[in-house]
Amino acid sequence: MQHNDFILTLACPDRTGIVYRVSGLLFELGCNILDSQQFGDEETGRFFLRVHFDLPTSVAQQDLRDKFGALAAGYGMAWHIHDARIKPRLLIMVSKQGHCLNDLLFRVGSGQLHAEIASIVSNHEDYAGLAASYGIPFHYLPVTADTKLDQEKQVLALVERERIDLVVLARYMQILSDPMCRALAGRAINIHHSFLPSFKGARPYHQAHARGVKIIGATAHYVTADLDEGPIIEQDIERVDHGMTAQEFTRVGSDVESLVLSRAVRWHVEHRILLNGNKTVVFR
Repeated sequence: MQHNDFILTLACPDRTGIVYRVSGLLFELGCNILDSQQFGDEETGRFFLRVHFDLPTSVAQQDLRDKFGALAAGYGMAWHIHDARIKPRLLIMVSKQGHCLNDLLFRVGSGQLHAEIASIVSNHEDYAGLAASYGIPFHYLPVTADTKLDQEKQVLALVERERIDLVVLARYMQILSDPMCRALAGRAINIHHSFLPSFKGARPYHQAHARGVKIIGATAHYVTADLDEGPIIEQDIERVDHGMTAQEFTRVGSDVESLVLSRAVRWHVEHRILLNGNKTVVFR
């Protein structure tokens, strides 16, 4: 018998019987649970669950959603059922640093990342050729202080037209406006370097080198109106030392940024991330 692959994610006030009721409903429909992960947050009293399951082809998807909707209403659940066979559609935004873009292009193109890059947007023309080599539409949308809101409207129109599931800021060196952040809430991921102290502005790795930093890090987070303070998805670090040049700092930083961003994108498209206020629950 053929089956269909689905992923259920939910969050709700914690109480007894949630897993029992959910697994019971899936059993009644003839589903086979392939993987299940859960977390109860004692501080917030919230419960989070991700279930990967097979749905028999004899059961209509709408019947599954209707039955689960009735169950969810009694528990105050915020829930989603995702068809795991469908590749989420990505819009990647980039400026003049292309390491994260190149990494994502390779991972998607080689089948390592279950997603489709629908479009690339940039405020510079540097990576038009790279996009063309992968057969991906490239949109050059320059931006100035005077044209920022109009440019963002073009981006949001592209998101709507291309049915984009996730916007990835792959070293896109522009601050998004509050309206844009709200429009993309929960579906835009940013990557940035994370040092102590925090080096702002141009050439952060050169600043880090000048201060004798010993650890280089990167943080991937959801975009919010609070600059670089959105819910954190993933972080990582690499050690550096006094014998390395500023250029070597930059190389190490680029590697860490690419790895951290690719993990965050992977976990998002695999529906492993649930928002928990200003934090995230990431099911591995």
